[in-house]
Amino acid sequence: MNLQIIMRQVEPLSEQQLMTICGVQQSTQEAEEGLSQGLESLTASLSETIASDSLTLPPNINTYMPQMALAINKLSTLEGFIRQADNLRHQTLHRLHQILTTRQAARCFLAIAEYFHRLRALSSLWVARPLPE
Repeated sequence: MNLQIIMRQVEPLSEQQLMTICGVQQSTQEAEEGLSQGLESLTASLSETIASDSLTLPPNINTYMPQMALAINKLSTLEGFIRQADNLRHQTLHRLHQILTTRQAARCFLAIAEYFHRLRALSSLWVARPLPE
């Protein structure tokens, strides 16, 4: 979540609020980067597992089942990443609520809702595109 975009809608902020929000943004960004790197690594590993030769060769229960178990385990780890990202989002929103006045928080949450509405709209346009032939 880009707090700079949201904070433009919330101004004016006191110096203390601005400093605190900058700290929240920095710690959130560091956590997001860590999650992103772990997710990239997991995605590559999962892709390798799914695309491995043992799954594309004629089925052999002795090689197929361990590979599937490994892929399922990696999907479970992916679920953990999603939960961590959701928890980070909740923590960030909670910290913003503590920092901002009621009026600022209301503006902030309206800006967040608009931001996510636009992301969903862009996402639905991308998904709705016909596939190239």
